[in-house]
Formats: sequence, structure tokens, C-alpha cells
Amino acid sequence: MLDEKNTGLIVIDIQGKLAQTVYQSDVFLARCEQLIRAAGLLSLPTLWLEQAPEKLGPTAPSLQSLIESDALITKNTFDACQNEQFLKAIEHTGKKQWLICGIEAHICVYQTSLALLDLGYTVLPVSDAISSRAADNKHLALANLRGGGASITSVEMCLYQLMGNSKHPCFGEILSLIK
Repeated sequence: MLDEKNTGLIVIDIQGKLAQTVYQSDVFLARCEQLIRAAGLLSLPTLWLEQAPEKLGPTAPSLQSLIESDALITKNTFDACQNEQFLKAIEHTGKKQWLICGIEAHICVYQTSLALLDLGYTVLPVSDAISSRAADNKHLALANLRGGGASITSVEMCLYQLMGNSKHPCFGEILSLIK
């Protein structure tokens, strides 16, 4: 079960033209924005990754205003756990459960999730906030992650689990984000 006090969010490589060309990009970007805004309301630490931004471009414009500058980590590896700055940031939070959103599901999301599982973290890829250029690659990545020990969730599923009940102080604001 997700625990609000022990959960963080990792936003992986939602950048440049790729963010506009992935499978169902409009829905994907909207779900990512909902998840990221809700994470902010719940005070979840959020780590942002950008893969070679000098080549792929910056984070999608619709999400840029949500980035806290000290939370942005540039990487060149597909597996973010091969980046020392990322590993230090994860450890610094003290969180053991990580929601994952981003692109591409079968490359950076997949490899980072597996590495986090190997390090003993609970990994929850958020299925409607993850995409790839081809739907088949997304579905294959999620199936393999499930087989590897990840717990697949959705934006609404994880947010309601984090809040626990309708008396949560953020319930009204989060409800307005997802409806």
C-alpha cells in the first residue's frame, strides 16, 4: 500500500518533440500534469530527469513551470541509477516508494525502474502517465516491469491510495485536478 510519508515521484525525460510524438501524447501529457500537480499538493518529493537536453530539448512546455530547479537532473544514461547525482537525490529524500512517469516506457522508464527495484525500492510505474512512440513498446515494458516486481498503478489509483479517504486535506484540490 502506498504511504504518503514514504513516497516520491520521478519524472523521466518528458522532453522536446518526443513528448509530442509518443502514443496518445495529449492524454499522456495531461495525466503527467495531473500527477505532478497532485504530488506537489501532497508534498511528495519530485525528481525531474532530462536525457541529453542539448539534443532532445527541454522538458515539455506544459510542464516546465512545475519544475523546481534543484530537482532537475541531466543524464546521458538510459538507466538513471547510473547517474551519481540521481542516486544521491533519491537517497537524500529517504523515501522507499517511487511513482514513475515519463518516456520512453521501454527504454529509460524501464531501465531506471528495474535498477531501482534491484536497489530495494518499491517501484510503481503510473501506466497512464507513461508512454512510448509505439503502444506495443509501452505494453511490453509494463508487462516486463510487473514480472520484475513493480506494482503498476494509474494516476487516480495512486492518488486515492495516497490520500486514503475523502477527509484528506488535499482531497478537494486533487479531485478537481483529476475530474
